[in-house]
Amino acid sequence: MRIVQVLIPEGKRDSVLAVLDDEKIDYAVWDETGRGEFEALVQFPIPPIGVEPVMARLREAGISENAYTIVLSPETVVSSRLEALKKRYSGLRISREELIARAEDLAPATSTFYAFLVLSTIIATGGLLLNSAATIIGAMVVAPLMGPAISASVGTVINERELASRGIKLQVGGLLLAILVAALIGLLMKGTLLLPPDLDIRSIGQIAERTSPNFLSLFLALGSGLAGAISIMRGSGSTLVGVAIAVALVPPAATSGLGIAWGLYGVALTAGVLVLVNLLAINVSALILFWLSGFRPAEEKAVGHARAAVISRTAVLVVLIAILSIVLALVTYASFQTALVEQQVNQELEIMFEEPEYAEAGFILSGIINVDYKPGDILLEIIVDHIPTVPLQKKPVIVGFIVGYQAGEEIPPDIARIADERLKEATGKEVEVTVGFVVAQQTSY
Repeated sequence: MRIVQVLIPEGKRDSVLAVLDDEKIDYAVWDETGRGEFEALVQFPIPPIGVEPVMARLREAGISENAYTIVLSPETVVSSRLEALKKRYSGLRISREELIARAEDLAPATSTFYAFLVLSTIIATGGLLLNSAATIIGAMVVAPLMGPAISASVGTVINERELASRGIKLQVGGLLLAILVAALIGLLMKGTLLLPPDLDIRSIGQIAERTSPNFLSLFLALGSGLAGAISIMRGSGSTLVGVAIAVALVPPAATSGLGIAWGLYGVALTAGVLVLVNLLAINVSALILFWLSGFRPAEEKAVGHARAAVISRTAVLVVLIAILSIVLALVTYASFQTALVEQQVNQELEIMFEEPEYAEAGFILSGIINVDYKPGDILLEIIVDHIPTVPLQKKPVIVGFIVGYQAGEEIPPDIARIADERLKEATGKEVEVTVGFVVAQQTSY
């Protein structure tokens, strides 16, 4: 429920009260003595979704934008007379006026926004280098990225260009700053006692997750954008949703900066692609949901401009997402192929050493199997070198495994060759096999 307070301009009292009577809304009126251009203050309760249509009728009755309108959210309203209003104005979304106010509140002052974003990036960068998921999530609580994302969509839907422009500028400028800050931190920490010498950041799990983006990343971003829009429209859970949006943006931005610091431009590029895809997906999902929820400009003549802006921006965002999704599709395919090849290699070697020829002679597969088949690495190189005609080059499957055998047993000279042939048939790929042997001892009882 909402409590609306409206200052009535001189000469408009009867027309305003007539609207409220027609809507069967209970109200209270006080004479206004503070300023000459207003003659009364009217206050009335109404469900959140009813604020917008009632205010539209009140504007027609003479309540201009120069008049003060205050919308309050009371803790509790007790009255059986409200049931009729709740049935008439059924729905869960807030009014356009509240939406604008919340969008403006969520986008803090520019200096505050950049200060919190820098602090979030510093914490997230430390979490990435420490491979600490808890630290990264903690950094996201600080990141103020939900406000600009929501502001950009709200401004577009209600034809508030200044609000939309500010949201876009804060998002783009903030993420570029995050990449720069992470790169500077990486350059300062690289080679110091704080990090192991010759550290390969690609071996850090939290960083590796951000350098292999796939379609699951796109779903995360779309879900975050929808959750952000719903939380604003329904007025619940905005803090937690802000964390989800920040998780989709700040860690990959910090990863991109670290890639620049280490001179690993493939890492910087793929993490940057992930940032851009997530940014576009969050904005397009929020934009579409706000429009489908019925939010429109207050002025009827501005609705057409807003519709054109929503359609054009949605089309641009969708096209950009589709183009970048080619990268996601290739990485997803590469990851699937890698997992499939590893599974095929392990299964075939286990079958091979369970056969009587090897099992009866005491040969065992130690379980230490190394499969080096990472088409994603080739993919990164192709992206950097801009060779779209070769989406995924063929790469030999490098297999290394260790075989244990009893002392005194003769090692067959052709294990590597046989394994090579079997694995080539099982995987359908070129294979290079390296076999190590260890003498196994076993006690008997």
